[in-house]
Amino acid sequence: MKLHQLRYLAAVAQNGLNITAAAQKLHTSQPGVSKQIKLLEDELGFQIFVREGRNLTRITPAGQQVIDRALRILQEAQSIRHLSTELRDEGKGSLSIGTTHTQARYVLPDVIREFLARYPQVRLNLHQGTSEQIAEMVASDRIDCAIATGSEALFSDLTLLPCYRWYRTVIVPKDHPLANGARLSFKALAAYPLITYTFSFTGPSSLHQAFARAALTPNIAITARDADVIQTYVRLGLGVGIIAHMAVDEHDPDLTAIDASHLFAAHTTWMGFRRGTLLRKYMYEFAQLLAPHLDRRLVERAHRATSAEEVTQLFADITLPQR
Repeated sequence: MKLHQLRYLAAVAQNGLNITAAAQKLHTSQPGVSKQIKLLEDELGFQIFVREGRNLTRITPAGQQVIDRALRILQEAQSIRHLSTELRDEGKGSLSIGTTHTQARYVLPDVIREFLARYPQVRLNLHQGTSEQIAEMVASDRIDCAIATGSEALFSDLTLLPCYRWYRTVIVPKDHPLANGARLSFKALAAYPLITYTFSFTGPSSLHQAFARAALTPNIAITARDADVIQTYVRLGLGVGIIAHMAVDEHDPDLTAIDASHLFAAHTTWMGFRRGTLLRKYMYEFAQLLAPHLDRRLVERAHRATSAEEVTQLFADITLPQR
């Protein structure tokens, strides 16, 4: 069994069992990929893929176990390469982060500026997407760590470290009836079309659940991935916006922000590393800049934990800062 065989195997699995696409990604030939996978199957003594003619149609149960382990091995190999680079020259290297637009736009700029001031020769790759897209980046080993809110079920292979909490805020034009200073209620919100973040596909929306507890149904008119777009449509008078508090510009000349923390539960933003991998120096540094309570010893203990419950217990006595 050779490392390049595992690399070929992972590429086929990640490209929809399309050997041609996998070969193109690997910059090699289709027959070469097919041959190496067949050699691996012969060595293992069972099929990894089910075939119809020359096409791969699905992954066998045993094959899925092999692929899962192959991905972890390849991740470890990549971590060792990164570690080697850092040990040769601690001032150089790279760090790839997958995150949402809200984090990238409103939270990370100061963190990234400080990080690059400390390590000007480190290449920082910032990838933005939804929770589902970030999970795909994790699965394909495109990122070293993820920063997101919620959707924990998508990241079962990661150690999730709580960073801070944030609340929803309602935004309306200055002359809107809700801008009268009265305490906000679900009944008042339900009377208007709402513009808010795109909902995750992984479970029920916490926004819908909050309205349901008040025996009301929200009128969701528009959803968007980022707060800038939401604010644009609120300015056009198309609805009432609901965004993260850290995305609010308190000096905005057109919009009024209304506290909604008493209506909607707080959200926890976390930073996640693949469980069981080597945590490189730059990962610690970035984590501590993002959330100072994540000191190195605590991060190491969390990363050695065997379950999400154990990680939660480690942070049970820590009061998370609010954004």
